[in-house]
Amino acid sequence: MKKIILGILLFLTGIVASHAQKVWSLEDCINYALSNNIEIKQQMLNIDYGDQTLLQSKLGMLPDLNGYASHGYNWGQTIDQYTNEFATERVRSNNFYISSQFTVFNGLQQMNQVRKNQLDLLATKYSVDKFMDDVSMSIAAAYLQILYYAELKRVADAQLDITQQQVDRTKKMVEAGTLAKGELLLIEAQLATEELNLINVQNNLDIAYLTLIQLLDLPTTEGFVIEEPDLDHVQSPEAPIGAEAIYEIALDTRPDIKSAELNLQSNEKSLSIARGAQSPVFEFSGSWGTGYSGAAKDYELGIDPFDVPPQLIGYTASTEPMAVYSIPYVQYKDYEIKSFKSQVSDNMNRSIMVNMYIPIFNGWSVRSNIAKAKIGISNATYTLENTKLLLRKVIQQAYADVLAAMKTHTAAEKMVVATTESFKYADQKFNVGMINSVEYNEAKKELTKAQAELIQAKYDYVFKLTTLDFYMGKPLTLKR
Repeated sequence: MKKIILGILLFLTGIVASHAQKVWSLEDCINYALSNNIEIKQQMLNIDYGDQTLLQSKLGMLPDLNGYASHGYNWGQTIDQYTNEFATERVRSNNFYISSQFTVFNGLQQMNQVRKNQLDLLATKYSVDKFMDDVSMSIAAAYLQILYYAELKRVADAQLDITQQQVDRTKKMVEAGTLAKGELLLIEAQLATEELNLINVQNNLDIAYLTLIQLLDLPTTEGFVIEEPDLDHVQSPEAPIGAEAIYEIALDTRPDIKSAELNLQSNEKSLSIARGAQSPVFEFSGSWGTGYSGAAKDYELGIDPFDVPPQLIGYTASTEPMAVYSIPYVQYKDYEIKSFKSQVSDNMNRSIMVNMYIPIFNGWSVRSNIAKAKIGISNATYTLENTKLLLRKVIQQAYADVLAAMKTHTAAEKMVVATTESFKYADQKFNVGMINSVEYNEAKKELTKAQAELIQAKYDYVFKLTTLDFYMGKPLTLKR
């Protein structure tokens, strides 16, 4: 039993460890968010709602079928619907009715409504795609922010190590009497400054991790590690294709453009529906009904008039005498209520009708709806034009940002090369006492500043280039 328990614990520990050691790539983060983000799930419900709306409009073109049944009792004087006689006692009644109606033609309103719902559903899907794209871009920005601070932290660690080495070396020289103690104090002050800088960078890195975790809706940052992709392509950046070419590609791929185009087409269908209300409506309907009444009776006669000969009671005055006979008074011996089965059969009725409705005047509602539909088309047209205009501006700005970031990165690379050589020279001079701590610290600060600017320029270029690729319909990735 102990071995079994130990084996289970080791197995569970392995599972937890493997989960904790999972390295998340940008693609992993995006895929996870698109599958688990609550807001995206809410947006997907809009698609489900549109599916149901479309299905209902399609099924609405079929004939309807409705049934009706009742069972009741009546007390007091009333006219029975089946005997057409007054009934004063308690009367039981049953009614059964089935009807169906089918619209043959109504100005193609139903067909246009189906097409409009199809367009609305597609527009909703593209709107959801746009929302998912926005989430993906937010994740990419947070992911690159982590990479930026992680690299900045490595630089800060390296600079802190160099300064610590100089502190140790200077302390020995001060103890040997070859340097004044003031030089050591200056180096120690620089060490404290760099330690504070490292703490700030670490805090920013932790916040960047937290931001990404919150975008992914993960419960904790513990055990969460991202992949650091190879960004060698940044070392030799190339200018992307022209902004206008990217814009033409985006017109065919961007979901916000597709959604705006579909909204325009949907408004055009709304106009067709409004105009269809001017047309006569032809409907076909049919019904079947029957019922039962407790007032429907079968009477048994006490005297059959056909079995008793008529009696002569006189003559009429005419050119020829005519005998007048009387029929004996009919007396009812007894009665019984007609059976349910016979009444259902006897009371059965059927109907078939073709109806036509001609709209003549409806408070100007038809004309008003047509005018509103035309306004909707104009508004959708302006929305589409504005969406295209905004897309062009965003792409032009993104293109200019990429070119600027590429130039900044190139200049930052040159600056790092220059300041690295300058610092090496200053480090050698400081070691032999040719410069003091102030000059050494200044050279080191310049190198640190240049390295930080290069890192910032690199990730700024990567993000803006990724954004430009995104507008060209390419998947978000840092792998080239």
